[in-house]
Amino acid sequence: MRILDRSVYVGPSLYAHFPVIRLELDLGELEHWPTARLGASFIDGLVAALPGLAEHGCSYREPGGFIRRMREDEGTWLGHVLEHVAIEVQNIAGEAVTFGKTRSTAEGRPGVYTVVYEYAQREEGIAAGELALRLLESLLPVQLRTRGALPDDWDWPTARDEFIRYAQHRALGPSTAALVRAAEERGIPWLRLNEQSLVQLGHGKYQQRIQATVTGRTSHIAVELASDKEETNKILASLGLPVPRQELVQSEDLAVRAARRLGHPVVTKPYNGNHGRGISIRLMNDDEVRAGFHAAREHSRSVIVENFLDGADHRLLVVNGELVAATRRTPGHVVGDGTSTIAALVDGVNADPRRGIGHEKVLTRIQLDREAEQMMQRVGYSAASVPADGETVYLRSTANLSTGGTATDVTDIIHPDNRDMAVRAIRAIGLDVGGVDFLSPNIAESYRTVGGGICEVNAAPGFRMHVSPSEGTPRDAAGPVIDMLFPPGTPARVPIAAVTGTNGKTTTARMLAHITKMAGYTPGLTTTDGVYIDGQRTVEGDMTGPVSARMVLSDPSIDIAVLETARGGLLRAGLGMRHVNVGAVLNVQSDHLGMKGIDTLEQLAEVKRIVVEVARDCAVLNADDPNVLRMSGYTDAKVICYVTMNPSHALVREHVRAGGRACALEAGVNGTMITLYDKGGHIPLLWTHLIPATLEGRALHNVQNAMFAAAMAFALGIKLDAIRQGLRTFGTTFFQVPGRMNVFDEHPFKVLFDYGHNAAAVAAMADLAQRLDVAGRRIVVLAGPGDRRDEDLAAIAQATAGKFDHYICRRDDNLRGRDGDEVPLIISRALQAAGVAKDAISLIPDEQAAIDAALQMARQGDLLLVFADALVRSWKQIIKFRPEGAPAPAAVRAAPPPVVEEASFDEASLANLGEVSRDARGLFLARESED
Repeated sequence: MRILDRSVYVGPSLYAHFPVIRLELDLGELEHWPTARLGASFIDGLVAALPGLAEHGCSYREPGGFIRRMREDEGTWLGHVLEHVAIEVQNIAGEAVTFGKTRSTAEGRPGVYTVVYEYAQREEGIAAGELALRLLESLLPVQLRTRGALPDDWDWPTARDEFIRYAQHRALGPSTAALVRAAEERGIPWLRLNEQSLVQLGHGKYQQRIQATVTGRTSHIAVELASDKEETNKILASLGLPVPRQELVQSEDLAVRAARRLGHPVVTKPYNGNHGRGISIRLMNDDEVRAGFHAAREHSRSVIVENFLDGADHRLLVVNGELVAATRRTPGHVVGDGTSTIAALVDGVNADPRRGIGHEKVLTRIQLDREAEQMMQRVGYSAASVPADGETVYLRSTANLSTGGTATDVTDIIHPDNRDMAVRAIRAIGLDVGGVDFLSPNIAESYRTVGGGICEVNAAPGFRMHVSPSEGTPRDAAGPVIDMLFPPGTPARVPIAAVTGTNGKTTTARMLAHITKMAGYTPGLTTTDGVYIDGQRTVEGDMTGPVSARMVLSDPSIDIAVLETARGGLLRAGLGMRHVNVGAVLNVQSDHLGMKGIDTLEQLAEVKRIVVEVARDCAVLNADDPNVLRMSGYTDAKVICYVTMNPSHALVREHVRAGGRACALEAGVNGTMITLYDKGGHIPLLWTHLIPATLEGRALHNVQNAMFAAAMAFALGIKLDAIRQGLRTFGTTFFQVPGRMNVFDEHPFKVLFDYGHNAAAVAAMADLAQRLDVAGRRIVVLAGPGDRRDEDLAAIAQATAGKFDHYICRRDDNLRGRDGDEVPLIISRALQAAGVAKDAISLIPDEQAAIDAALQMARQGDLLLVFADALVRSWKQIIKFRPEGAPAPAAVRAAPPPVVEEASFDEASLANLGEVSRDARGLFLARESED
C-alpha cells in the first residue's frame, strides 16, 4: 500500500469547495483484502487506536455507520478506511474536519483509488494522511505489510502524541482561531500570512491584520509599556490604581534586600516575562527569595520583587474600552482522597477528556515537572506522597491554563468598581485589546472595600480561558475585536471577477481591468504573463493560479480584483478564494486534453465550471457554447448573464423575456452593436467598430471578448459610460495584450502577431486574416506545443488549411518531450492531407529562423500572421526587421517627443499617445517587457 501522488487544494476544486487533499493510493495486494477479510482483530485494533471513529456516520449517516460498514458483508476497502483515519487523526489534534470521499480510478488500474479528505492546515493535513497510512500498516497481518513502511521502533501512542504536538505547532492558536471564527461569522475573508499567528482579515485596501490578539491598530508604545512591568506599575500607581509596591533588581543579594524592605511574603518575576513563566509567589524567607530570583533570571536579565497580594487570580479582558470578560483562574492542582499518591491523582485529573496536549482541548494536562516538584517540596511532599482526603496540593504557582490551570467565568458577578478599574488600567497603558491580571479576595466586591491589586497588564491577552472556560458561561471575546476592526456596515471584501475558458481569457481579463481603471478603481490583475497592480506588472510569469490570486487580494492598494483562472491551477491547487462576485466562462475548446486525467471536453468543462459554481452575484456564460450553457444548472449566483453573438438564440430570447440578463450582438445600419438586456430593459452599449481591439469589428473573437468584459463590468456595478470609455481606449498593442492579436504595420506589409496555441485560437486568427483586405499574399508561421496530442497538432493545421498562400512550420524552443522536428513534420503532413500543396509549405524548425524567413519572404501588400511562443524575443525580431533597401522609420531615427517619458508609460497614459508611431511604442514596450 503506497501513495502514488498527492495534491493539496487550497480552495474550490473538482472535489469540494473548501480545502482538501487528494491522494492517489495503490493498494497493491490489499485490493483483495477488504476489512471483512482482514477480520475483527484489524477492525477492533483500529477502533481501539481511534475511538472517535465510532462517531463517523459514513454512508449510513448516523454514529457507528462507518464501523458497521467495515464489519458487514465483505466490508470496505482500505482506501476508504484511510480517508476516515486521516480525518479522525486531525480531529484528535483539535481540528473540526469531517469531509471525505474515496473512488476507484479509471479502468485498467485495479487497486488504485482516489482518496480525498478535508484539512484545516496544509502541513498538518499532509502529515495526517501519512500517519493514517502507518497506522493501517501497523494493524495489518505481518505478511501483508509493505516492506519498509514502518520504522522498527514505531508505536501508535508515541506517533499520535507527536502528531498532536506537530499539528498544534502549525495550527492557529486558540485566540487567533477564535478571531478567525468571529470573522467568518461576519462574512469577512481571511488569509494566513505566515506559519505563526499573523493573519490578514479582509481583502485589498479594506484589510486589517492581527497577530494573535495584537491588532494592526495596537500601539507599539503600549505593547512596550505592558512588557515593562516596572513602568506599568508606576503609571498605574500615578493614577491611584491598586498596584503592589515593587523593586527592580539584578542580583540575588539585591533581591533579598528588596524583599526585606517590602516585607515578606513577596513575589519574584521576570522583568519582561509572559505566560506566568519564571514567577514564584508567597516567598517567606531569604532562601526562597534567592530560589525565586534564579527562576525568574532564566527568563530575564532583570527581576522584579514585589509585595505578595492575597486573593484569587483573575483575568479581566478589555476590548476597545469595554470589559468583555472576567475569569477566575486556579493553578493546576490535585485534591487528595486519602489513598492515592499525587502521581496517581495527576493521572486521574489528566484522564478528564477535556484535557489534552498543549492547546488541543479546553484544558491542558498537568505535568509533574521541576516546578511541580518544587511546589510539592514546599509542603513536604513528593509524587509518591498521599495527601489527606480533601487536601488541595498545588502543582503550579501561577494559574495559566497552558500549565494545567482551570478557569471559571465571573463576568456576571464582577463589581462595577473592579470593572471600571480594569478599563482605566488598559486605557492608561494605551492598548486597544488588553488583559488585567487582578488579585482579589472576592471579585464581586469592590477593591476599595476588600483590597486586592493589579499585578500585571498584558498586551496580546489569550482568549482561551474566556471562550472555553472550565466552568461558567463561555464569552465571545473575539467578536468585539472584529467589530472594532470592521464596524458594522464597513466593507471588508473587494469585488472579485474570475475569468476562465480555453481561449480569450487574457484579453478579456485585461479588458475588464482596463475598464475598472477607467472607472476610477485600483485593479489587481492576474494573467498568463504576470500580476499587475493598477496597470503596473509586479510579478512576471504565468500567474493564473491560487498563489497569484492571493498576491492580488493581499495587496493593500487594490479595491477590485480581476483574476484570469486557468485549468492548470484549478487542477493543481484549486481556486484561490472561496467565492467570487462574478465568474465567467468564455468557451470550452479542445486544448490540453489527455493531460492530468482530463480526456474529454465534458471533463474540461467540469473543471472550468468551478468558477461559476462559486460565483455569488453573477455567472456570465457563453450561450453559444453548449458545454458552457449547461453550466447554468450548477451555479447559485443571484443572476445569470448569457452572452451570445446570435441575436436569434431561442434560449437567450426566453431568458430576456423573463427579465433575465444577457449581452447580445445585434446588427444595425452602422454595423454591429453590443447590447445589454436586464430586467426587461434594452441597453445599446457600443458599436463594435469603435473598439480598437476588434480591428473595426473584423476580429470577431475580440468582439466576443469585449462582450464578456462589458457583461462582467455591468455585473460589478460599473457605470455604462465607464464601460464604453474602457472599451474605446483598449487596443491591441503589445503593451496592453502581449501576444494577443498585436498588429505591426510599419513595414511595407502588415504583421499579425499572436500566441494562439490550440485549434480554436488558430482558427479565429486565420478567419480574421481572411476578413482583412489584403492586396498581396497571406503567409503564416505555424506551430503547436509539443505536449499536445498528435490529433491536436493536426487540428491546428486543419484550422489554417486553404486560407494562406504559404505556410512555414516550426516548433517551440521547449520540445516538451518531442523530437526536434516532430511537431513541424506533423503539421506539414496534416496540411498536405487537407489539400495544401507541398511546395506551399516550408519546414523551418527554429522559431527565430522561421520568423526571419517569413519576414524576408513578405512583400508590399502582403499579410504575415505569426504564431509565436517566445513573445518578447519574437516581437522584437519583427519590429526591428528592416526590409532590404528600406529606410529606418522616423520613430527609430528620432527620439519620441520630450513630453513622453519612458518611466511614465502605463496602460492609461498609453491610450493618449496618438502622436507616437506604433513602431516607437512597440520598441519601447518590447524593452519594458524584457526588463
